[in-house]
Amino acid sequence: MKSILWFAAGIATGFVVAHQVNQTTQGRQFFSSVDAKAKAFGRAIADGYHEREAELRSAADDLLD
Repeated sequence: MKSILWFAAGIATGFVVAHQVNQTTQGRQFFSSVDAKAKAFGRAIADGYHEREAELRSAADDLLD
């Protein structure tokens, strides 16, 4: 139970620090950069998923014909 409290305290401290960093111009730039990279990563994962899904559907259609 004690470790859960430390975990929660760490998360809360992280949010407070991130909020303080976001108040600065450099902090906003940093978080914007991280956000852009995370969105690009998510798009790459989604694109790869859809490409592979199309490949598998095509292969399944070939087997059924």
